[in-house]
Amino acid sequence: MSSSSEGKFSLWTLTAMSVGSMVGAGIFSLPQAFGRATGPFGATIAWMIAGVGMLMLAFVFQTLSERKPDLDAGIYAYAKAGFGNYLGFLSALGYWSAALLGNVSYFVLIKSTLGLFFPIFGDGNTLFAIAISSVLLWTVHALILRGIRGAALINTIVTFAKIIPIILFIVFVIYGFQADIFALNFWGGDTVTFGGIAGQVRATMLVTVFVFVGIEGASVYSRYARNRSDVGIATLLGFAGVLCLLVLVTILSYGVMLRADLASLRNPSMAGVLSSVVGPWGTVFVSAGLMISVGGAYLSWVLLAAEILFSASKYGTMPGFLMRENSAGVPSNALWLTNIVVQVFLILSLFAQYALRLAIELTSSMILIPYFLVSAYSFKLVLTGETYERDSASRHREFVRSAIALVYTSFLIAAAGGTHLLLSAAIYGPGSILFFMARREQKLPVFKLAETPVFIVAAVGALIAIYALATGRISV
Repeated sequence: MSSSSEGKFSLWTLTAMSVGSMVGAGIFSLPQAFGRATGPFGATIAWMIAGVGMLMLAFVFQTLSERKPDLDAGIYAYAKAGFGNYLGFLSALGYWSAALLGNVSYFVLIKSTLGLFFPIFGDGNTLFAIAISSVLLWTVHALILRGIRGAALINTIVTFAKIIPIILFIVFVIYGFQADIFALNFWGGDTVTFGGIAGQVRATMLVTVFVFVGIEGASVYSRYARNRSDVGIATLLGFAGVLCLLVLVTILSYGVMLRADLASLRNPSMAGVLSSVVGPWGTVFVSAGLMISVGGAYLSWVLLAAEILFSASKYGTMPGFLMRENSAGVPSNALWLTNIVVQVFLILSLFAQYALRLAIELTSSMILIPYFLVSAYSFKLVLTGETYERDSASRHREFVRSAIALVYTSFLIAAAGGTHLLLSAAIYGPGSILFFMARREQKLPVFKLAETPVFIVAAVGALIAIYALATGRISV
């Protein structure tokens, strides 16, 4: 891209990227995911917590895009700048893992949707479903290698195309809303206790994270922005719009079906909710919307996953072989590694009882470390006063925002629970081999003194996770 404004991304293009990155598969599964965990009261509290926490995180991305315009290599660059090479690497690895696991969830959900019409696809993790997913995976891989890249204009068009079915879903469900059903669902159970409601809210946290993954979409492409200030505005506009859609889809569904019926819906559960209002064509309508949404999101995220590895390699955090581009300008080795790992997880989904839920929860777990480190870096800048030498007036406001974002991301890590943290360690530990390779290539010491304990925790956690999986103490 040239330095001129020609060919640069406008505010609305950046907003579409932010919305398009967030609206993928997750929103179509919300009625079942929330119905399984809580009622309207708990759901309202969960969205209030997620809304405030993610809003503060959106403010953090806005602040960093303005205060650190030179850090345009993705959100992992903030972790590296603030906390060194290894934590920067873990942030890149976590973000990459979240991207590819999100792609696994897309494949599973597409096949689960087809299973509504063709039983051979089951819940998306049958042998036939995995075989078809694998064919699609490598077909798209071959097309991308030839230079077929996701253009900003296409992303904008696809974003509008997938928002329209969601808005129409909301309109139809408002029409079919029944106050008595909503009242029966309200507390999420027969007995109402503080501990019970807290447990319900906690059970939704990973779901709320999953549907907001991509909030940094405009930030990732910040170097292409026509005006740097548009990055933060686009992030906030995208967040506000998506939050409204998420809350409406969740809360209105409680007025259509009893909570137990919502919990038992197969995914995409929005299809079951709409069909209960308008009849069988509702299933077809939602399924078509999901295909458009997931198809657009998949292409964006597979390119983004490869870009993460390529960018991290370019800045010395990943091995040099991931920096290689083919004649079409595609980071081919990064793309190969990404899709090989996606293929492995698709095969593993054969043995997962709840493949889609596992993919969603693992995606959320892996993104927590990158989000936590971004919040921590923003908080560090405020504490040290770096970049605030001539702007002390905004320091107090941004201290509050970054502190809330840091507390929120810390809470999410705690809410994820030991099982998901161990499964995350099973990726962070072995994945550190890439960091070893990168440091050896540069003939540098692998770890600084402060980084060694972090690696030990990741390695020990990985060993515990592998042992727990092998002995059946953790089931997937």
